[in-house]
Amino acid sequence: MTTGALWADEAVQLTIDLIRNACVNDGTPDSGNEIRSVRTVQEYLGDTGTVIEPAPGRGSVILRIPGTDPDAPTVLMLPHLDVVPASPHDWTHPPFEGKVVDGMIWGRGAVDMLNVTGAMVAVFKALRDGDLAPPAGDVILACVADEEAGGSLGAAHLAEHYWDLVECDVVLTEVAGPNLRGSHGSAIPVTVAEKGPAWRHVVAHGVAGHGSQPYARSNAVLSLSSAFADIGSVPQPVHLSDEWLATVPHLPIDTATRARLTHEETVDVAIDDIAEDDPTLARWIHACTHLTFSPNVIHGGAKSNVVADAAEGDIDVRMLPGQDATDVNDHLRKVLGPARFDELDFVPVLEMEANASPTGGAMWEALGDAAEELTGSRTLAPLITPVSTDARFFRTRGVPAYGAGLFDDRVSFAEMLAMFHGADERVSVESVRRTAAFIGAAIGAYGRRTSRHT
Repeated sequence: MTTGALWADEAVQLTIDLIRNACVNDGTPDSGNEIRSVRTVQEYLGDTGTVIEPAPGRGSVILRIPGTDPDAPTVLMLPHLDVVPASPHDWTHPPFEGKVVDGMIWGRGAVDMLNVTGAMVAVFKALRDGDLAPPAGDVILACVADEEAGGSLGAAHLAEHYWDLVECDVVLTEVAGPNLRGSHGSAIPVTVAEKGPAWRHVVAHGVAGHGSQPYARSNAVLSLSSAFADIGSVPQPVHLSDEWLATVPHLPIDTATRARLTHEETVDVAIDDIAEDDPTLARWIHACTHLTFSPNVIHGGAKSNVVADAAEGDIDVRMLPGQDATDVNDHLRKVLGPARFDELDFVPVLEMEANASPTGGAMWEALGDAAEELTGSRTLAPLITPVSTDARFFRTRGVPAYGAGLFDDRVSFAEMLAMFHGADERVSVESVRRTAAFIGAAIGAYGRRTSRHT
């Protein structure tokens, strides 16, 4: 395949520049500082666009190219600018240096998702400047803040308060990854669905007393820590969604193991077997097939010699398609027992149902067209992802959203999974070029499929 266009090379430099901007979002309102990368995008495009900054430094930028056919549907490219924190001592190369070593770009955000962000920005410029055929319908580029902390200062804010700027018929966003090689041969993974967050803040109550006399005291720290230990250690409920069953044939595992991943009675045994050789892939499969509960934060007590009268903590809960808050509460009540469950306060923090887009329609076929044009094969692998992305703010409005790119084979799918929010995040220069070419080709194919003027 050919990815030698200048604008594809520019996608590589953009990825490096965005990594170096170090827009680290630690979840606090004054982190992120995505306005730095907004300025990078503006400078590259020579266009200020429309900047939305709901909090100081937490900027998103939106730009639009008018299509040649006013009746053709609008495509929104929706990349994010922020990244999660990184501890330099865990990395082979500094996480915010954007160093290129042996054809690999190293740095925080290299796969989540600054590689795709750089590609989308370069594609937008190529469409605008005529290096790619003019789009049939409008193309919107919205480079957004705050995806790594739930999107309230980014995509969610735009969808709620600036819908006129981002209203569209289809979205291209994350998650993108290397090809899968399953029963249908090599396939480009396309993220079509994601689990829904159902985070819970949990409060336990006790009775204060002198710490030297703990006998028969009601200690909130003990109550909460005991509950969290049980919630985190018991087997978690299996649920095999239609989206998961569509993913299984493309997994890079043997036929017999794939078969066991399609039945509730055998899925856990299959995951244990996979974990012996590939714990990263096993962990991802577990998340895609279970209602998951991960108690991650706990605080309690006031002083070392005072029995704790209060303790609180947070559980990351993720729901699969077809599940809701009733399933969450039923499992917690089963694990803890009715009495312990009622003694704790479970407060919803973030709750959205799982969401999905169809594996069909004009954009799905356009992604296949782009794959065929660039690789000779149009085989796509629909994926469900256990993480939440900005796609959910559009899918819940009835707008289909897809995450896809085109990678070389220097990093496997499982290796890429380990890099998300992990150390030594990296992507090949060629993968960034290919992803830019793929997105550009998909937008062109989508226009040909949907415009009456082509």
